[in-house]
Amino acid sequence: MNQSSPSSSLASQKMAKWATFAVLLAVVVIMLGAWTRLVHAGLGCPDWPGCYGFLTVPQSESSIAIANARFPDTPVDVHKGWPEMIHRYAAGILGLVVFGLAAYAVRHRRENVPVKLPLFVAGFIILQGAFGMWTVTLKLWPQVVALHLLGGFTTLSLLALLAFRLRRQARQTQDREPPLSTALSGFRPWLYGGLLLVVMQIALGAWTAANYAAVACTDLPTCQGQWWPEGMDFRHGFDVTQHVGPNYLGGQLTADGRVAIHVTHRLGAVVVLFYFTALLALMWRRRGESGLDNPVKLVAVLLGVQILLGLANVIFHIPLSIAVAHNAMGAGLLLSVIHLIWRHQLLLEPHSVPATHTTTMNQEVTA
Repeated sequence: MNQSSPSSSLASQKMAKWATFAVLLAVVVIMLGAWTRLVHAGLGCPDWPGCYGFLTVPQSESSIAIANARFPDTPVDVHKGWPEMIHRYAAGILGLVVFGLAAYAVRHRRENVPVKLPLFVAGFIILQGAFGMWTVTLKLWPQVVALHLLGGFTTLSLLALLAFRLRRQARQTQDREPPLSTALSGFRPWLYGGLLLVVMQIALGAWTAANYAAVACTDLPTCQGQWWPEGMDFRHGFDVTQHVGPNYLGGQLTADGRVAIHVTHRLGAVVVLFYFTALLALMWRRRGESGLDNPVKLVAVLLGVQILLGLANVIFHIPLSIAVAHNAMGAGLLLSVIHLIWRHQLLLEPHSVPATHTTTMNQEVTA
């Protein structure tokens, strides 16, 4: 006989708490990654997973002498080593939490907790760790750096979906959702289109960061005093065939290539802003009693804050605190869009007692 409903709910509650913690920790890891990149500490430790062969950044005179002997081409810089190692420590803790979630899911699989998704996230975190290693060993090769950044946002998204599922399943009884009006039911493809735009904009931001193109334009609303800067080299800026081998710290692209990347990222932000302004306005007018008020407002607020942070980055010439906040808010915007889609999707499903609980009760009655 299957486990009872209370047992299933308890297992889901425990997993939900750890999944929520993992989501918060993933945001911290993304912020630490941005901090590491912005202080030019991506190669603060030339090896992986240690630092000059040590578990921590070498600081004593003897340790520094040993480290310099091991890596004569990259002398120790303690101030750059620590951001890199702190980022690695946080990522390592996140990995342990994810593996713990996967192990718990397998152990309690008979209690109707999700199993495939935790296992997939655990497998993906291994791939993400590999990209972290290649980021260092390939000397910040832009393709790997951009994919590593996107992998971080992907990990965050998967953990958020897991947390949403667990929190819903943890309820003993399912509250009835408000009925979805006909006007709102047609928004599903537009919501997924908006999610695609946000992902594409994050990808542009990752490519901008990987090629150090954030400072290519220092004025607003123009770039270098022009609405469409002359000489922009899009082919060079978006060349994904760059050779492995050079040290890409600080970037290797020409100024014209970086301007092309920066302008494209700006145009992407404008597209996202206008798309969601129209979409959210229509959803707000037709929301009725759907219960989507707060999810819609959350996306609107985070989008506005993200746009303002992007403008502040240019106006104040990429200050560290604002640049890190811009990365964090990008993660927040992505999560808010996923949450809106999740809540909208729930309105399309039957809202009686959850199927797992119903099945269990039927089995107990007929036993």
